[in-house]
Amino acid sequence: MAKYFDVHPENPQRRTIGTVADSIRSGALIAYPTDSCYALGCQLGNRDGIGRIRSIRNLDDRHHFTLVCQTFAQLGQFVYLDNDVFRTIKAATPGSYTFILPATKEVPRQLLHPKKKTVGVRIPDHAIAQALLAELGEPLLSSTLLLPGEEAPLTQGWEIKERLDHVVDAVIDSGDCGTEPTTVIDFSGGGVEIVRKGAGDTSRFE
Repeated sequence: MAKYFDVHPENPQRRTIGTVADSIRSGALIAYPTDSCYALGCQLGNRDGIGRIRSIRNLDDRHHFTLVCQTFAQLGQFVYLDNDVFRTIKAATPGSYTFILPATKEVPRQLLHPKKKTVGVRIPDHAIAQALLAELGEPLLSSTLLLPGEEAPLTQGWEIKERLDHVVDAVIDSGDCGTEPTTVIDFSGGGVEIVRKGAGDTSRFE
């Protein structure tokens, strides 16, 4: 049964965030709010968590997982950035964007796209996500909480708790955080490809 945490959306309770972070370090898979709908998250090397995310979302090995980072400096440890891409991404973060980039050796192999050796990265503009990342001191391995066969992500913490009670370990509820997922921008092919138009403004990349 998943633990349920009711957290203030703008001033998250530090003790609660600390409790959730400790559970992540102990192998928990959580559902948490971001600036573009809820996400599933676990620690980077958590093989069981990765497997459960794949099972919950019915994902194949071509799915791009996302490393949700607290800062740009942290993001830079996990992906390769040339100067132009560096400036472009820095200007757009934090925000509702996921960027696909070539991964460094810091990223576990099971998270990489099998052919491209790429990974998704993002820096959320959301108080709870940022507080959790600050407490953890490392990125969260994440994937949008979109269930198989459904067109819209789950947006209410109580509903997530109800529907995923036996497959996640904790749910953070901070109220509705929207249904629109991130805009996905792929820089891995040498140019700029808008893979998905979502919550982030695409005009700066067009």
